[in-house]
Amino acid sequence: MLQIFNSLSRQKEAFQPIVPGQVRMYVCGMTVYDYCHIGHARVMVVFDVVVRWLKASGFAVTYVRNITDIDDKIIRRAQENGEHFNDLTARFIQAMHEDLAALSILPPTHEPRATAAMADIIAMIQVLIEKGFAYAGTSGDVYYAVSRFARYGTLANKRLEDLRAGARIEVEEAKNDPLDFVLWKAAKPGEPGWDSPWGQGRPGWHIECSAMSTRCLGEHFDIHGGGMDLKFPHHENEIAQSEAASGHRYVNVWMHNGFVQVNEEKMSKSLGNFFTVREVLRRYQPEVVRLFILSSHYRGPLNYADENFNHAKASLNRLYTALRGLPVVDSSVEDAWFSRFRAAMDDDFNTPEALAVLFDLAREINRLRSEDEGNAARLGANLRYLGGLLGLLQCDPELFLKGSPTPQNNQHVTGNLAGILDDVAGVTETTGLAETAIDRLLAQRSAARKSKDWVEADKIRDQLQVAGIVLEDTPNGTIWRRG
Repeated sequence: MLQIFNSLSRQKEAFQPIVPGQVRMYVCGMTVYDYCHIGHARVMVVFDVVVRWLKASGFAVTYVRNITDIDDKIIRRAQENGEHFNDLTARFIQAMHEDLAALSILPPTHEPRATAAMADIIAMIQVLIEKGFAYAGTSGDVYYAVSRFARYGTLANKRLEDLRAGARIEVEEAKNDPLDFVLWKAAKPGEPGWDSPWGQGRPGWHIECSAMSTRCLGEHFDIHGGGMDLKFPHHENEIAQSEAASGHRYVNVWMHNGFVQVNEEKMSKSLGNFFTVREVLRRYQPEVVRLFILSSHYRGPLNYADENFNHAKASLNRLYTALRGLPVVDSSVEDAWFSRFRAAMDDDFNTPEALAVLFDLAREINRLRSEDEGNAARLGANLRYLGGLLGLLQCDPELFLKGSPTPQNNQHVTGNLAGILDDVAGVTETTGLAETAIDRLLAQRSAARKSKDWVEADKIRDQLQVAGIVLEDTPNGTIWRRG
């Protein structure tokens, strides 16, 4: 049975959906004022794999991932650029979709936007005011009264008195308690705003997710996910708002992925140590990025370092090398390999252990290849299937090993995906020598070998090796891959 670590109880729990056979899951998405960085990619890949495994386990999954398309950062960036905030967000929503498609991240069932959910947001705020959990300040802002919610701090394991000790009220704020947080912000001159009972304004960040999740999934659903940095205060505030409004439990299971670190510091835009997905894809194929992310358990830290990406690249090369040249046959997944894989994934989505199964399977394929090609091909089909559950091994082995980043037979590939991958392939450091140049050198080497000019043949091999091209001489000729 699937076990998931619940951040609320701080332990693994047997997963029991509210409605048998169905899973409703919400994950906090992007605030779209800039390009996605690798920290965002981790969240997206982690929960993409969660969805893939839930579906493979027989659940019907409704997956909601929101877009925050109005907030202070968006307004500030649009003002700096001298453009309408809608133009800014439209551009970065398109860029986000391109990045996610490049990483083979499946689209969610629903992708609500804050600007399209104003009626739901305003309605929830009105309910909170009527129930005494919120109030309008003298500044025109509306605040949530944290002291009215007895369970505040449960998710983050924090006590009100400890939180209050370090809190303070800013000069421009008109709230009753330093811990109270804004639900509705009055619009300042020149800022975008929406009509409300409290005047022109826009929602606070926390109320957006409460309103959008309950609109799409109901007032009580199965799983809520996001980065560890969202546990407090964002998710804590979501619980307070949603449960105060509905009068009952909001979410059964809370999942949080760990930080991406650079030199043992959290990667973030505020620290200036972040790398965009597009920058990373100029150096590494998309599946290498996925494997890098999945090589660490989702709850632990993930260290951004060239050696870790290079290790992921070498590991993926091993898997594709095992598949290279095998005939494509139907998989027979209900075997010992699948049982091991399932045990790993059912243990709180333990992708490092699941990957270990793939590498063991690749070793067995290599062992069998020369003595039992039929069995090797069957295991190769299993390897492709299990890799696919992680969003890996979706490329033609020959193309992947020669540096092509494009997945094959990918149902959610769009025209935009082709564009971004073409752009990436044109500048990627891993592309190196063009295929035509490699083929020309291989032909020269083959001619040298036929004439027994071993010095020239070795010289060409060394030249290719320096360019990152690995050769393998087989009875059927020389094959190559990028190292």
